[in-house]
Amino acid sequence: MQPDLIFTLLILFVSVILHEVAHGYMADWLGDPTARLEGRLTLNPISHIDPVGTIILPLLLVLSNSPFFIGYAKPVPYNPYNLPGKYDEPLVAFAGPATNILLAIIFGLTIRFAGAALGASLLSAFATIVYINLMLALFNLVPLPPLDGSKVLGGIFTAISANLARGYETFLINFQRIGMLPMILLIMLIVNFILWPLITPVLQGMFVLLTGASI
Repeated sequence: MQPDLIFTLLILFVSVILHEVAHGYMADWLGDPTARLEGRLTLNPISHIDPVGTIILPLLLVLSNSPFFIGYAKPVPYNPYNLPGKYDEPLVAFAGPATNILLAIIFGLTIRFAGAALGASLLSAFATIVYINLMLALFNLVPLPPLDGSKVLGGIFTAISANLARGYETFLINFQRIGMLPMILLIMLIVNFILWPLITPVLQGMFVLLTGASI
């Protein structure tokens, strides 16, 4: 495997861990200590590796020359009964993508305002970090379970209309009945053939906005 692919996988690995730890810290801040008590508020990669999402899926996407490149870590646990607020679960869900967006902003603005001082290698590394974190954020905001976007959209619907929220919750329950593996495969197909053409211009636009450079 080429060094740049190894580096890309490493950045993906670190980014999904930070994504999951952010869920745990938000839940803990809102009153649910589950992740902290189970030792998941740690950057130790051993605690977060998911064989499928952290290793197999990214490798398959690389080897198949997929247009998008994502992965996931072992979900950080939380107890919804410890989150009494109406918007607590959506906030926990949004903490993950928000962390990826924050990382993209930090490294993107570094490229924009200090790119000339970075050197070619570091500039390329920072650009990879920005791109992967933007991709992770957008992918995880797709409003289908088990992705974070399903709970985020549920929170938005709750703010708009109780009936709308109940209808969406019924859809989510029925969708999840097909099982985890079929859900993941279906989401990959939907993203690849339907959503990716829509996500790509948004991803490129955000990258240019942050870094001042084209992909």
